[in-house]
Amino acid sequence: MPISRFGLKVAITTIAASLASAASAQLLPPPGKPAAPKAAAPSPRAASCHNGASFDRFLSELKQQAVAAGVSQRTIAETSPYLVYDQGIVNRDRGQRVFGQIFTEFAGRMAAPYRMQQGQRHIKTYAAAFARAEKEFGVPPAVIAAFWGLESDFGANMGNLPTLKSLVSLAYDCRRSEMFVGETIAALKVIDRGDLHPGEMIGSWAGELGQTQFLPTHYVNYAVDYDGDGRRDLLRSGPDVIGSTANYIATGLKWRRGEPWLEEIRVPTNFPWEQADLTVKQPRSKWVQLGVTYPDGRALPSDNLAASVLLPMGRSGPAFMAYANFAAYTEWNNSLIYSTTAGYLASRIAGAAPMRKPAQPVAQLPFNELKELQQLLVRAGFNVGKIDGVLGQQSRTAVKAMQVKFGLPADSWPTAELLARMRGGTAQAQPGGMVR
Repeated sequence: MPISRFGLKVAITTIAASLASAASAQLLPPPGKPAAPKAAAPSPRAASCHNGASFDRFLSELKQQAVAAGVSQRTIAETSPYLVYDQGIVNRDRGQRVFGQIFTEFAGRMAAPYRMQQGQRHIKTYAAAFARAEKEFGVPPAVIAAFWGLESDFGANMGNLPTLKSLVSLAYDCRRSEMFVGETIAALKVIDRGDLHPGEMIGSWAGELGQTQFLPTHYVNYAVDYDGDGRRDLLRSGPDVIGSTANYIATGLKWRRGEPWLEEIRVPTNFPWEQADLTVKQPRSKWVQLGVTYPDGRALPSDNLAASVLLPMGRSGPAFMAYANFAAYTEWNNSLIYSTTAGYLASRIAGAAPMRKPAQPVAQLPFNELKELQQLLVRAGFNVGKIDGVLGQQSRTAVKAMQVKFGLPADSWPTAELLARMRGGTAQAQPGGMVR
C-alpha cells in the first residue's frame, strides 16, 4: 500500500511494479501447501536498539509479545520457519530512492488510457461488489479502481518476496523497529484468524500484501469478506479487494460521501499564485471571483464547498481544484505526484476528459541544481527534509516563501531565476518559515 500511511516506499516502487511483466508475477502455492522458505543468516552485528540482543533472542521476545496480543501457539509454531532474518531486505529499505519525474511524465505513464480502460472494465466485471461498497462506505467505484490499478495493475504485480521474512527483518533493524514489530504481530493475526497461510504471504519487500498493497495492520483492521467464503483474501478475491479498499478509504482515511476529490481547472494569468496551496482552502465562490473556471471556460459552481488550488508543476503546468477528499490521497501516499496522479486517474475512470497539455514545456531544474537549491534553502533557515534533489512538500513550502521574498510568482515551482537570486544572496528565515 501507499507511502503516506507508513512512510515505506517511494513512488519509484510503484513504477517498477507497473512496468514489470504480468508473466513474472509470483505464483502463490495452494492453500495449506506453503513452499519452504530459505533461511538467511542473521546480521553478525546485534542490533543496538535491542540492547545488543541477538536476532534469535529478539525473535523469542517478539513471539512472546504476539502471544500476549492473542496469537495462538499453533500459529507461532506454524510460522516459525518463515520468521528468519534477511539482511538484503534491510539493505533495500535503507537504499530506497525517490525519483525525479515531473507530474505530467508520471501521470502520462501511470494514468495512461489503458489503465483507465482496465479500471472501467473491472468496474463492470465486479459491478455488484462495487455497488455494495459504494452503498456501504460511500466510496465511488472509480476511486477504488484507480488505487487498484496503480498499486498492482489489478493483481498482476503484487510482489514476490516472503512477507514474514521481510517484516521480521525490518523489525530487528533499528530504523523503524517498533513499527515493524507491530506489523509482524498483525501478520500473525491474519494467519491466526484463517485469512491466509504463511506460505501464501508473498508481497513487496516492505511487507505489504494484496492487490491494493495493505500492510498487515490495515489487513487486520480493514479487510472484509465480500465474497462470503469466510476468509478475507486480498490476494485472489476481487470482491474482498473492493470491499476492503473501500473500508480503508472510508474508515481509515475519512472519505466524505458524495463529495468530489479532484477536478482540472483553468486559472487566469493574473491569479494570486501564493493562494495556490493545499493549505489555502476557500469556498468555490471565492475561486470564481478570482477567475478560476473549468478547462473549457465553463463557470465553476459559485457555492460554499471548500477547495484548494493545486499546481503540481507551478503556474505553467496543469491546475486542479482539490477538495476535502483529496486528503485521502495524500494520506494514502504522501508523494504529491503520486497522490495527484491517483486522483486524476480516478477522475478519468469516472469519465473526465484528459487534462490539457501545457502550452509549452515546463522547465525543470536538473537534479544537481535542485539539490543546490535545497542546500541554499537550508542555509536560509528552512527545513526541507532530506537534501535529495526531489521536490517534496517541505521543499515546495520553502520555495514559495522565498518566491514571496524575492517578488517572484509564488507558485512553489523552483526555477532558474529563483536559484540565481538565492545564489546572489540568501535571506534568512525566522521560526515558522517566515523570511527576513
